[in-house]
Amino acid sequence: MPDAHIAVLVVSDRAARGEYEDKGGPAAEEWLRSVLTSPARITRTIVPDGRETVASALRDLCDQDGADLVLVTGGTGPAPRDQTPEALEDVIDKRLPGFGEAMRLASLSEVPTAILSRQDAGIRGKSLIITLPGKPSAIATCLTAVFRAVPYCLDLIGAARIETDPTVCDAFRPKQS
Repeated sequence: MPDAHIAVLVVSDRAARGEYEDKGGPAAEEWLRSVLTSPARITRTIVPDGRETVASALRDLCDQDGADLVLVTGGTGPAPRDQTPEALEDVIDKRLPGFGEAMRLASLSEVPTAILSRQDAGIRGKSLIITLPGKPSAIATCLTAVFRAVPYCLDLIGAARIETDPTVCDAFRPKQS
């Protein structure tokens, strides 16, 4: 079986223009490398904010690049340029609202403004897309809150299989009868 392809999509006007060193993308990659025990190819792309820009990048990552998992950092707040959730809605076949609920609940224990965040997740073909905040500590909080379900979700949609280090993230898969 081929290695999983995990794409990290960074959404930031300033990072896309080179005015700001993105910290969210590297934080997501570092978190993944600390959790995964199976081989995975991790790629990172930076695009500016904007509904169509993000939607186009998601289509390319899922349809052309064959990403099994896409982690999107940034663009999930209430500011006018934050349109990542709308872009997600434009490209997914199925929405998985439990991801957003779990991420906001976990974040709420750390910061009261978590209720302003619009993280979400959905499926496009054989790709799972999860939208995350752009702040590195918030990315770790959110991924820790939901990642136990990610390997099984990838199994269910026919994506590449990933394994996690159970001492870091004890992924749940139902027992086979």
